[in-house]
Amino acid sequence: QVQLVESGGGLVQPGGSLRLSCATSGFIFDFYAVGWFRQAPGREREGVACISGTSGGDGSAWYAGPVRGRFTITKDNTNDTVILQMNSLKPEDTAIYYCARHSRARSYTFRITDYEYWGQGTQVTVSS
Repeated sequence: QVQLVESGGGLVQPGGSLRLSCATSGFIFDFYAVGWFRQAPGREREGVACISGTSGGDGSAWYAGPVRGRFTITKDNTNDTVILQMNSLKPEDTAIYYCARHSRARSYTFRITDYEYWGQGTQVTVSS
């Protein structure tokens, strides 16, 4: 019963911020890497950020170039939740954002097939 549920999406003006949450259940949180992906209309799904598990991994984070310096991925271990803090948002950040669980504890790239469980997604719209 692995589940990932995203929340926190919405409409924000350029330059604004949003905080996305991915609530997880059904697995030992520290054993797996978790990533954030996004997909805009007419485009392929792309990786945004990922964070490795503490057990079997070092808990380090990796960011895609377009979001590096603006987004931060962290873990809330109390609630088995992965957070994506998005600052300085741009219109090109508009997409459905998905969280996904990797098959292993360590992840430094966004190979779609390596992520075996996915949430339903949350819409982020950046527009004035």
